[in-house]
Amino acid sequence: MRRLLLLVLALAALAIGVPMWMWRGPGPLPKATVVRIPEGATIASAAKVLADADAIRSATWFRGLAGKLGSRDPIRAGEFRIPARASAATILDTLQHGRPALKLVTIAEGLPSVIVHDKLMATTALTGQVPVPPEGSVLPDSYAYQAGESRLTVVRRMQKAMDKALADEWAARGPSLAVTTPQQALILAAIVEKETGVASERAMVAGVYSNRLKLGMPLQADPTVIYPITQGRPLGRRILESELHAKNGYNTYAEAGLPKGPICNPGRASINAVLHPAVTRALYFVANGQGGHIFADTLAEHDANVKKWYAIRHARGEM
Repeated sequence: MRRLLLLVLALAALAIGVPMWMWRGPGPLPKATVVRIPEGATIASAAKVLADADAIRSATWFRGLAGKLGSRDPIRAGEFRIPARASAATILDTLQHGRPALKLVTIAEGLPSVIVHDKLMATTALTGQVPVPPEGSVLPDSYAYQAGESRLTVVRRMQKAMDKALADEWAARGPSLAVTTPQQALILAAIVEKETGVASERAMVAGVYSNRLKLGMPLQADPTVIYPITQGRPLGRRILESELHAKNGYNTYAEAGLPKGPICNPGRASINAVLHPAVTRALYFVANGQGGHIFADTLAEHDANVKKWYAIRHARGEM
């Protein structure tokens, strides 16, 4: 009888001990890994993800033990780092209460909205569809997101950042500007962004365009000719003579004043340059062959600079 009692107790201890060991003991994962839990995941679907990653021994065991020994809190979506040999209990707690790993999507200065859209749609950790954002509505920056987050949520975060940046810059604007509204500042900043990639030139380029606007001169910015043709994507060829004369609301060769809208998503530095342009008499600029531009006050000076630029391009075999 005593032996039978001991056997029963041993079996009972085994019945309790084995599940507890499987729940709180070291797991099978040989090294730390990241698992991605989709939006709306359940214990059952998460268990399958964990089993496929070899983080747990059995999806069935994990699901059963989680129901009896684990918390009833919901599973969170996102990417989670699971340490090597993590117990099933630790893994469930991580999925329920841990912070998902953050990722970054970077929007470079001057990207048009069609390419911002391409970039977001190619970011496979994001979910859902999103329309192409209105041009100029997204602030270039690096944005953190969680795996499983919607693309629309991320775009709204980018747009909120642009609204704030534009409002802040407008509130601190300089005097006697050529632009009279924040939207005009955004439109001109987009042109400045596309015309120069040299940070030290932004204010000078903004000064040239500000001078032209005040005088009623056409801005004659090549990127405004290209935009309605490609929506901001690379043209891949030289601008045609006919395209310089096209009246479409954007072409600043054919019409004086600002385009009807931005031609890209300008960065904060270009917005700042437009609202604090260089004090200059320059009305012209052309490439200098070294990545920057040379500026001129008069058409005669500009024509001479253009000849130098053409000579450089001839020497390079570009013309």
